Amino acid sequence: MAKVVTIKDVARSAGVSSMTVSRVLNDRPDVSPKTRKRVKKVIEELGYAPSEIARSLSHGRSSTLGVVSSGLEFYGPSRILVGIEKQANELGFSLMVRLLHNPSESRGERALNELVANQVAGIIWAVAEIGDQRDWLYDHLTEGTTPVVFLSMQARPNTSLIAVDNRLGGRLATGHLLEQGYQNIGIILGPREWWEARERELGWQDILQREGRENLECMKEEGDWTAASGYKAMMRLLDRVPDLEAIFVSNDSMALGALQAAASSGRSVPHDLAIIGFDDIPESAYFSPPLTTVRQDLLELGCQAVSLLNHQLQALRNEEILPAQVVIMEPGLIVRQSTLRTVT
Repeated sequence: MAKVVTIKDVARSAGVSSMTVSRVLNDRPDVSPKTRKRVKKVIEELGYAPSEIARSLSHGRSSTLGVVSSGLEFYGPSRILVGIEKQANELGFSLMVRLLHNPSESRGERALNELVANQVAGIIWAVAEIGDQRDWLYDHLTEGTTPVVFLSMQARPNTSLIAVDNRLGGRLATGHLLEQGYQNIGIILGPREWWEARERELGWQDILQREGRENLECMKEEGDWTAASGYKAMMRLLDRVPDLEAIFVSNDSMALGALQAAASSGRSVPHDLAIIGFDDIPESAYFSPPLTTVRQDLLELGCQAVSLLNHQLQALRNEEILPAQVVIMEPGLIVRQSTLRTVT
């Protein structure tokens, strides 16, 4: 592939600053005729073609970021969007938001095309990775298109993304239960077609397999992130594994349902059954008992997504080539009463 000529290459060859080259390109009057002629000659010799995105940014015509999101009825996506709005406002960007109401069925082509047609400066793709619905996007991410930052997905070549280390979160949760002395540890995972759900399951599996545990399939149940599904999954698991001692539930909403299922089955938490969640929603500290959980800072994730996209846009303004960036945020363990062994 031929090397892309940048504004800095032109400036270097012409012996002037990048700002001077920019002034020539924009027909500014504050450049001498001699310098203007020399810069134009170098532009022609090098075959320099200014980026349309960079030119629009330099003129201040692109101050809007596009956001594609879904699932705002859940804590995670709504919290991320708040972080995106907060950081965008601080950096002087406005937002154009498009929602996918059925992300497992819609690939989002219409949303993407609308944002591009509205000439947004860049796009944050905040829809969960469900199945293979993101594969088609890579056909659209060719050189010169609107820059995109993805959230919460598996890392892929030449793709900028930011995500929480969900697998580490699963390890933290399961490791904590082992440290408390629990042996028979099950899991209620989210929908397996979701990348985050699979990653949290892998973290749980990593720890138990390291301890030599086998036949883990019987210790699993699947929910859909709602409290009602957590209740049903917990009842099924307790019926199948009556000697279950602890459960890692893949989000706090399902953990609320699991707590109710434990009470319905006559089990005291944590004396008879320990329960740990994932998210650290504000209400989790007020569950009965207060819920041990894995905290992911989703507000900060949204903020960092905007900052990451802003770095790409700054590079475009300077007509620099910025390699794809991957930011992985570490979750943290929040210990409360729902997993602490009762001292006798």
